[in-house]
Amino acid sequence: MLAIVFSYINEACILLSVACFIVGWIQIRRHRVRVHRRWMLRGVTFAALFFIIYALKTVLLGDNEFGGPKSVRPFYYGFLQVHSVLATVAAILGIITLVYASRARFSRHRKIAPWTLVTWFVTAATGLVVFILLYIVYTPGQAAGLLYSYLGR
Repeated sequence: MLAIVFSYINEACILLSVACFIVGWIQIRRHRVRVHRRWMLRGVTFAALFFIIYALKTVLLGDNEFGGPKSVRPFYYGFLQVHSVLATVAAILGIITLVYASRARFSRHRKIAPWTLVTWFVTAATGLVVFILLYIVYTPGQAAGLLYSYLGR
């Protein structure tokens, strides 16, 4: 039960990060640099909070297995693996983008930031699909270790 509660908190963190990034993007399009920076840092904070909670939940409680029908499992686990790769790419791009901004390398920041944002949005969308399939559409299975859940065994 606790693993499920943390999963809902995690999904809220991701959705809040997306909302903050959208507001931040709108602000930079209006040339409001300070407001942009604040919203983007809020988004980064929610994304980091997601990662910390997810890592702790995974280590301490494990991940819930997919509880849907066996016929859907290959689709679900394939989709989960695509999402995991996207999440890794988005995290790496996010760190690079943040480093460029913090070092005032704005020409590089401007080049990579749109790619980072799109990758993050796609990652959040695929994560939402995973969440809906795992916790809303189907009853979640037992909590299991990360590797066990990832491989679908």
